[in-house]
Amino acid sequence: MMTTLEWAAKVCAGAAALPAAMFAVNVWLFGRPRARGGKLAAVSVLIPARNEELSIGDAARCVVRSRGVELELIILDDGSTDSTVAEAWKAVGKWPHLRVEAAPPLPAGWNGKQHACWVLAGLARYEVLCFLDADVRLGPEALARTVSELEQHEVELVSGFPRQETRTFLEWLLLPLIHFVLLGFLPMVGERWGRSAGFAAGCGQYMMVRKDAYLAAGGHAAIRTTMHDGLLLPQRMRAAGFRTRVYDLSRDAVCRMYRNAGEVWRGLAKNATEGMAAPGRIWVFTVLLGLGQVLPLPVLVWAWAVGDGPAMRWAAAAVGLGYAVRLAMAGRYGQSWRGALLHPVGMLVTLVLQWWALGRKVAGKPATWKQREYTVG
Repeated sequence: MMTTLEWAAKVCAGAAALPAAMFAVNVWLFGRPRARGGKLAAVSVLIPARNEELSIGDAARCVVRSRGVELELIILDDGSTDSTVAEAWKAVGKWPHLRVEAAPPLPAGWNGKQHACWVLAGLARYEVLCFLDADVRLGPEALARTVSELEQHEVELVSGFPRQETRTFLEWLLLPLIHFVLLGFLPMVGERWGRSAGFAAGCGQYMMVRKDAYLAAGGHAAIRTTMHDGLLLPQRMRAAGFRTRVYDLSRDAVCRMYRNAGEVWRGLAKNATEGMAAPGRIWVFTVLLGLGQVLPLPVLVWAWAVGDGPAMRWAAAAVGLGYAVRLAMAGRYGQSWRGALLHPVGMLVTLVLQWWALGRKVAGKPATWKQREYTVG
């Protein structure tokens, strides 16, 4: 007769098998954009910048070193109180295709980044827009590769996930889990060939769109109150009948998203309730990730302690599946091996963060980012 512990171990193994199987398929579809020759495409690279003096210089220098495209670079200073503007000009000097503009005052009801991106779209001269976060450093082929995918597959939005540079504990513990959730729970087949908004995915750090489709879908104005443009802009584009695709940019771009534990926690929490922590999703993710990624190791230890062989085998299978995916991701996407080895801990902290963010939303507490307060979406 099956013991309660063996039953629990089997449930854990089943929950761990789902993202492992999904990853085995998705890893082949979530690839690097392909470089193709031909006529140079014209791209407007648009960087919203608010208090980015530590990042904007490197970001601008990398953009102007791009190959295979005709480009303009527009940096929008969004009310910075530091030396963001000076650092931008210092980085590229008199480069003829650089414009540094000042954002108008933030209107009521707008998120700062969404407003800045909407203003930037109106300033752009070219028909392909690339929205780039100020903390992303592009490789010389990044723009050419993604615009090739935009044109080759006749899609209207292409987004890419840079390699995340992680130095502090919470950075390398939590940030790689963005890939785990993306590739473990999004059916990439539907994202590639379906049009449903339910298959939308994207990374707000790097999004390239066709300007006509972007405007037809309402652009960032359609998501003005939100904090999560990486997910919600592709959703909006798909809802308007356009196609979107997401790619791996880990070999073509790098990003230092946050620089300390406080920034990691606030940054991940600020838009959590528009993603995993949405009231309709958080229960599902808590069950699947809790059973499949957090509990298998304690169940394995418990089964070993009481000498329950069948339970040990099922729990070991669950642990092995979780670690197999994380270690594969660490090798493929340049993620921290320390974070991979602490995978169950990282997943537990992630779930705590999601519930913390939802609790703040229910309590009506605002999110604070870049010295601005927002009602949590």
